[in-house]
Amino acid sequence: MIFTDDTVASLGFVAALSDTVEGASESGEDELVEPAQLTALLDAWYYSGRRDDDARELAQVRSARTRLRGIWDLSRDDMVDEVNAILAEARAVPRLVRHDELDWHIHATSLQAPLAERILVEAAMALVDVIRADETRRLRHCAADDCTGVYLDLSKNASRRFCSTRCGNRMAVRAYRARAGDGVAS
Repeated sequence: MIFTDDTVASLGFVAALSDTVEGASESGEDELVEPAQLTALLDAWYYSGRRDDDARELAQVRSARTRLRGIWDLSRDDMVDEVNAILAEARAVPRLVRHDELDWHIHATSLQAPLAERILVEAAMALVDVIRADETRRLRHCAADDCTGVYLDLSKNASRRFCSTRCGNRMAVRAYRARAGDGVAS
């Protein structure tokens, strides 16, 4: 299963944004409480377009984060309703654009639209590809019992279980220790 590069990038960003919440972040705390944290995330993902870098924008992005995390839990048909709602609210009009060092790709809002709106619309456009390919099973939740992370499973057979190597390793160590403990007690 192969999605376009911009779909993978958009959904990768959505997962990274979603995983800034307490319980999913590397620190275990909400990692999106200051505008500087949002700036660092956007820079890490080469997010282009307008940025206000203020508390209002941060609040809007945090609201978008909550909405996008919720999409991961929806059935395919319910996901369609949410994606259509996002696109309608933004009056999104898909078009091909080329900017910065990126070749032609799709945008459905202006680069000057508010950041939270652009995040939601770009996510919705990426989700269109996932829904049309009937691959919503690739929008996964981390199997680690102490993590609420989400991720896009791009493995060949959709068998990835953890949001990160860190979670996978932590669970493997726990399983090993549990087996080693069982073996000693026997």
